[in-house]
Amino acid sequence: MVEAWYMDESQEDQRAPHRQRPNRAVSLEQLRRLGVVYRRLDADNYETDPCLKEIRRAENYSWMDIVTICKDKLPNYEEKIKTFYEEHLHLDDEIRYILEGSGYFDVRDKDDKWIRISMEKGDMITLPAGIYHRFTLDENNYVKAMRLFVGEPIWTAYNRPADNFPARTQYMKFLAEEAH
Repeated sequence: MVEAWYMDESQEDQRAPHRQRPNRAVSLEQLRRLGVVYRRLDADNYETDPCLKEIRRAENYSWMDIVTICKDKLPNYEEKIKTFYEEHLHLDDEIRYILEGSGYFDVRDKDDKWIRISMEKGDMITLPAGIYHRFTLDENNYVKAMRLFVGEPIWTAYNRPADNFPARTQYMKFLAEEAH
């Protein structure tokens, strides 16, 4: 089961858990109010999983690939890890399904505080277009993930500040509506 918490302010190793003391847990309901959707699937059978097939059909996730992030498999590994950890947004939803390993997605809450979401095998997350976020491996330094897209993949990340995009405006409107 996914676990999330508010992060401390430490600038040390991005792969560390960075829990506040005492820990301030974040519930799935709190994540949902930020537009973050979490699902738990059977990663051992992802190739034939009827639940994944139904999600792809219902959400129109027509394109997918699988990426492995570790020193041995990812060219320019250290540079890419730093890039993934830069705060950014996308103009489309970001959908990731962890098939092996683990890592962290960090998202900003409505007050601009970081929430760390610990992802492991079987976890699927959808981050809404316009949410500021970042990704890092955890201390295990390995993840294999499925990336899903509606239509052709768009890889563009817009580093903060990127408040001028319609996707960000729509996301901020969503947050305002969730608050009422």
